[in-house]
Amino acid sequence: MSENIKTVKNATCTFCGCVCDDMELTVDMDKHIITKAKKACIIGRSWFAEHTIDETRPVAMIDGQEVSVEAATEESAQVLTKAKFPIIYGLSDTTCEAQGQAVAIADYMRGTIDSTSSVCHGPTGMAFQGVGESTMTLGEVKNRADLVIFWGCNPAEAHPRLFTRYAVTTKGMFIPKGKKDRTVVQVDVRKTASSPVSNISIRLKPGKDFEMIWALRSLIKGKNIDPSIEEETGVSLEALQDLAERMKNCRYGVIFFGMGLTMTRGRHFNTGALFSLVTDLNEYTHFVVKPARGHGNVAGIDQVTTWHTGYPFGVNFSLGYPRFNPGEFTTVDTLASGAADAALFVASDPASNFPKAAIEQMKRIPVITLDPKQTITSSLAHVAFTTSTYGINTTGTVYRMDDVPITLRKVYDSPFPSDVELLTAIKERVQELMLSKLAATGAIGEAKVASRAS
Repeated sequence: MSENIKTVKNATCTFCGCVCDDMELTVDMDKHIITKAKKACIIGRSWFAEHTIDETRPVAMIDGQEVSVEAATEESAQVLTKAKFPIIYGLSDTTCEAQGQAVAIADYMRGTIDSTSSVCHGPTGMAFQGVGESTMTLGEVKNRADLVIFWGCNPAEAHPRLFTRYAVTTKGMFIPKGKKDRTVVQVDVRKTASSPVSNISIRLKPGKDFEMIWALRSLIKGKNIDPSIEEETGVSLEALQDLAERMKNCRYGVIFFGMGLTMTRGRHFNTGALFSLVTDLNEYTHFVVKPARGHGNVAGIDQVTTWHTGYPFGVNFSLGYPRFNPGEFTTVDTLASGAADAALFVASDPASNFPKAAIEQMKRIPVITLDPKQTITSSLAHVAFTTSTYGINTTGTVYRMDDVPITLRKVYDSPFPSDVELLTAIKERVQELMLSKLAATGAIGEAKVASRAS
């Protein structure tokens, strides 16, 4: 047994959107493995236990052949600047600092930047911009929420500590008895692993979320609803009336919702209706709503992209300013339509889950990947970088699902560079190449090229 054992307190798990930052990790520094993760859920324990570093893997490759980082950086910059419609995608499993560099690359090369939000909670971002959102922190939920509704999400399997640390069994300042002081409601189309936790389980017909939300809005405003609503939604009028009264009369209510709402019939209309429902409820009590985000920093990429561009995902710079148009500038669409002619994928594996048409286009164009592990996407990449893992080998900032920033604590070093280091190098070279291109066309003078490059 190794004698070189290190204990890291207050470490952060970046696997899911809960971003729990109270881990106590035991690390074998000789073998570079995490042997114990105190306070971690079953997902977190697997995340830490399965993290290993393959030091035989090259830091950088071009067409499967090992090259220097400098050569791979140069090739990446050349590919991106020569393309007519380059795209950047992924970014939900890296730091905010790296995300900022990716946005800058998209801006300099007049390309498109998108994140995994476009295939999960993109409709949430669209509804938020159109309707607004009554929001909160998870700490408020822990200390105040006496009515907790999970709509189209399954935290028992996706976010286990959302139950135990924040929303169900945990005791809070004004919820001293924990679950005994709360009413937990689950709204879903089927029974899930989260169902046993619920006091009330409501099963609605698939694709009828919008109709149920609108019925609840009507009941909360005192309107009469025809009993035939059950034929439409699968939920009886009595059940809807009971839920509406509970929502109006709670002290502090919260709705967590997932892809069961955003990726079904209605999409952003569903989330917009839900945000409006919560606004209605605030005439009677305090009510809030929040998406249960999946990846460790998917909330962060929405934040960072919005800071820089005004839009959360699917942003195009081809005209010299940011434009937002889901369905045109989102990655599945740019690939499936054949518009994208070069791609930079950061901390993402779209070739494992995108539609066939999009994957076929990936095979036809030069692809650049940054990832700690070999993936299906990196196996077809023209340029592939091996990176360190955020939250284990690198520090930085991430955003929890409630948009609270968390600073990561490094557990041990990695021989591989971080995403932010590589993206910064690519950005600087892309900037140089684009300025030279502008100078060659006469769009900018040589003196300005020199001053901007410096």
